[in-house]
Amino acid sequence: MLHAAGEHVGLERAELVRLAFDDERLHSLEYEAELLVRVAVQRHRRTWLEADEIQHRALAEERPAGHARSELECANGIESDELRSHTLDYRWLVTAVELPLLRRQGYVDGNWVDADSGATFAVTNPATGEDVAWVPRMGAEETRRALAAAERALPQWKQRPARERAQVLRRLSDLMLEHEDDLARLMVTEQGKPLAEARVEVAYAASFYEWFGEEAKRVYGDTVPSPWLDKRILVTKEAVGVTVGITPWNFPAAMPARKSAPALAAGCTMVLKPAEQTPLSALAIAALAEEAGVPPGVFSIVTGAAEDAPAIGEEMTSSALVRKLGFTGSTEVGKLLMAQCASGLKRVSLELGGNAPFIVFDDADLDEAVAGALLCKFRNSGQTCISANRMLVQDGIYDAFLERFTDAVRGLKVAHGFAPEVNVGPLIDEPALEKVERHVANALDGGAELLVGGARIEGQFFQPSVLVDVTASMAMSSEETFGPVAGMARFSTEEEAIRIANDTPYGLAAYFYSQGLARVTRVAEALEYGILGINTGLISTEVAPFGGMKESGIGREGSSYGIDEWLELKYWAVGGMKP
Repeated sequence: MLHAAGEHVGLERAELVRLAFDDERLHSLEYEAELLVRVAVQRHRRTWLEADEIQHRALAEERPAGHARSELECANGIESDELRSHTLDYRWLVTAVELPLLRRQGYVDGNWVDADSGATFAVTNPATGEDVAWVPRMGAEETRRALAAAERALPQWKQRPARERAQVLRRLSDLMLEHEDDLARLMVTEQGKPLAEARVEVAYAASFYEWFGEEAKRVYGDTVPSPWLDKRILVTKEAVGVTVGITPWNFPAAMPARKSAPALAAGCTMVLKPAEQTPLSALAIAALAEEAGVPPGVFSIVTGAAEDAPAIGEEMTSSALVRKLGFTGSTEVGKLLMAQCASGLKRVSLELGGNAPFIVFDDADLDEAVAGALLCKFRNSGQTCISANRMLVQDGIYDAFLERFTDAVRGLKVAHGFAPEVNVGPLIDEPALEKVERHVANALDGGAELLVGGARIEGQFFQPSVLVDVTASMAMSSEETFGPVAGMARFSTEEEAIRIANDTPYGLAAYFYSQGLARVTRVAEALEYGILGINTGLISTEVAPFGGMKESGIGREGSSYGIDEWLELKYWAVGGMKP
């Protein structure tokens, strides 16, 4: 990249760097290795930027404190009020994405490889519309080779002492923390979430490698009292074998880590397919795994576009080499994968859709409830499976809660993920926006009232929104909205709240606020959910079992329970022990 003096400046972080007219003088530089501005855009009819005027914001960060910004920097800064007033074309903002951990190839058997066909697909920045990288369109054949490599690598990895596997995983965790900024910026670029949230996710993802590395050393068996004088009974645990993982786009680092960490700790090998929208974080983790000493074949990444997913998935579920599938995604796809695994009686861990109620009883701490609701509803722009999807507030506190919550929602800042103090970033793609718009329209047609927001902003941003008088028959009450829209309803009694909360086929997460110990106990026991947030909107941690009931899934991830999902029990009847 060039700074104002015309000299090259090496960049190591992705950042929003500059806006300009679509200037053909930049096109000849588009594929220069160090030139990271690939598209220029119109902004307030400002003048064009010469190629040698393009600068990285890191130069300004290195300037001594108190030094005034240059006119060029000021002219091309992005302010939150501009986003709110729709003065920018967000589809064409420019982002620098050339990071040390950016990989544009799949990772199979310890090698960085292209698709057999040479075909690629684009990874797009949802905040800008920019294609940030092109990665291989792999299919069944590449997946088959990855599985074969996993089978070859299995015996040595499984037999490796648990302490050594733990050391490798701890090194991977440390490397992720050392590269936290790079990984976070890469995540913002491909997924859109605020940088602060991305940094938290990187630390969360790294914690799984640390935690399960330690759990590998605590895979204990049992000696069972024998009913026979001449026999002894032993129970041991061993790796399931070759495993596969399929992960979603909303947590591009945490989901691959949550799948691969317990599998590798247990002595399994894994082939993982990340979501087509966000493969770059998974590939970056693979690069660090290679550096940490994960042997070839133990952990492979196959990438594919949406059109390739059925072929990759079918190869994973039909292969006789595979003994276990871990999947996070929609209930519909989870059911399909489970059915495909049934013919081979493969084990499955499925973390599927949710329809989380957020219940505020009239004895709740109002400030805590509002703060928890904001976090739970608008984190990752509402794009989480444990996001508050139905907000139920008791009559006695309803008006006060609604007033404070609505005021807080009005104050949320909407912007690209690199903007300072941003709260809500873009939605992942156009279908996601259309679903949110459909839910809002359906609620309004059914008689709900819009208090805040309710419309998209240019590009893939949607206004943080609050609707009241939302009923059970509306789409947002029965489907995951997966967007920054809060639908409010009131209730009268504890029994009514429990009935409404449980009136769904899903059972992943539920939240409620109350200061009464007896009520907390009654409600917690009555709610049909695998995870409860009681007086808190933040529930995810590597030390607790994450998973749901009913159609929200099978199995648990995280905690000491999580490694059992990747282990088989073996019973030894040892004869010849005559007294």
